[in-house]
Amino acid sequence: MADAVGVTPPSIYLHFEDKEALLLAVCERQFQRFDEFVEGLVAEVGAGDPAEQLRVRAHAYVRFGLEHPEHYRIMFMGRGRLMRMPEGAISAASGFDHLLANVERCMAAGTMRADDPLLMASSLWAVVHGVTSLAIAVPGFPPMGVDALLDHLTAALDRGLAP
Repeated sequence: MADAVGVTPPSIYLHFEDKEALLLAVCERQFQRFDEFVEGLVAEVGAGDPAEQLRVRAHAYVRFGLEHPEHYRIMFMGRGRLMRMPEGAISAASGFDHLLANVERCMAAGTMRADDPLLMASSLWAVVHGVTSLAIAVPGFPPMGVDALLDHLTAALDRGLAP
């Protein structure tokens, strides 16, 4: 990181209180890249079908994690570092707010039963996070491939969350 900004490694700490503050800054930037990546792929689907946007969102989430496994580990699998972020900062930074809005669009369109959107979005997030974490941590998981597993899970969730 120090090389990227043209300074020596020790001097980078002049700009941060400690290592945790440095990691938090890295996480904030990676969350921004993560959100831009996911939203870019969702935008390719267009404004038409919110259920299809949700499916693309799941695949984009996992793809980002697999393409940036070390960043993903720091962002989502660290030992509680992010819990120090201000209230609401994780939702906004991580793209969760976009997921929540997508769930609300599905409910409004009648493709998902009307329920607690926060609970639904949190459940969906937990599924894709679980797949991503396992795929990063366990070589060869899942044996049928990530895309096949995600297609199966999103189809099952579509049926289970249907009105």
